[in-house]
Amino acid sequence: MRIRPAAPGELPALQDVERAAGTPFRDLGMEEIADDDPPALDELERYRKAGRCWIAADEGDDEPLAYLIAEPVDGALHVEQVSVHPDAARRGVGRALLAHAAHRAREEGLTALTLTTFAEVPWNAPYYARLGFRVLDDSELTPGLRRIRAEEAAHGLDRWPRVCMRLEPPIADETFGGPS
Repeated sequence: MRIRPAAPGELPALQDVERAAGTPFRDLGMEEIADDDPPALDELERYRKAGRCWIAADEGDDEPLAYLIAEPVDGALHVEQVSVHPDAARRGVGRALLAHAAHRAREEGLTALTLTTFAEVPWNAPYYARLGFRVLDDSELTPGLRRIRAEEAAHGLDRWPRVCMRLEPPIADETFGGPS
């Protein structure tokens, strides 16, 4: 597997990965999440042009198995979305993408990785906690994270418990299982 920037022609495939990655939410009674539209092509293109849209691909066919989009928020690299196709789950693909994001954050002098996620979904907050992320309490939320949470609430995501999480400083690649 290799991590690389997404190419313009791959953005529709990232939407397909997102749709497939949403399917397991249906088993948790979270149909709205399973059926949620993936990021629009113009949104993915904005991240791609900014150099913040990375894919994980098999070495053989180089087709996207997963992707991660991120942007700087209040001095940290905020992981806006990380999605892994269910066929590639439990192979370290998400971990590799997060390691890549941590490496990029360090290169750019950013202080941490942040993300927002579902508190009770096993492959969300509990997974990130195993990787070293910690839940932020309300007093620790930066203005940018408060804005993101307000946008999520307006989108209806607060129907299920959500948390903001932070990993600081961006950790060594070894925490995620090797160099990115």
